[in-house]
Amino acid sequence: MKGRNMTRWRDPAKDPRQEPKSHLITAEGAERLRGILDHLSRVKRPALSTKVGEAAALGDRSENADYTYNKKELNRVIARIRYLTKRLDELQVVDRLPADTSRVYFGAFVTLEDDNGEAMTLRIVGHDETDTAKRWISIDAPLAKALLGKEEEDEVTVAAPGGETTYLITEIRYREPGTK
Repeated sequence: MKGRNMTRWRDPAKDPRQEPKSHLITAEGAERLRGILDHLSRVKRPALSTKVGEAAALGDRSENADYTYNKKELNRVIARIRYLTKRLDELQVVDRLPADTSRVYFGAFVTLEDDNGEAMTLRIVGHDETDTAKRWISIDAPLAKALLGKEEEDEVTVAAPGGETTYLITEIRYREPGTK
């Protein structure tokens, strides 16, 4: 039987979506999440509630596309508010530099050089802060796990889709918490 509610069965022991996420976040990441939660709670949810009320007052809800759309959007916003509230309660904000800034730890900006001599700089952040455009990777990512605890001039080998890749750490730096 096929249908839109049917999904592929996954072994829970091997499903990467079931792996526990780290509960670390930078101070600026926590502030951004609080800002999103505040915007959703104070601006978006009341506006959508008003729209749903106005659309419901027009009469027949079964054929009222405005009502249906805004109700779905309101439910999505409420679910997001609930998720962010729960997630912010369980997060641990890292608001200080590590004792040893010569090694790679949470919040580090790491410059890597591959075998071809191409350099890339990435930052190790929490799961909720990942941003591929900025090259901010989760501390739970395989590359980040391989980098943790390493020093400059160390080589790191990581399994990639195209095979194993080796990187040389050329620079490690940290941003003082609270600065942008």
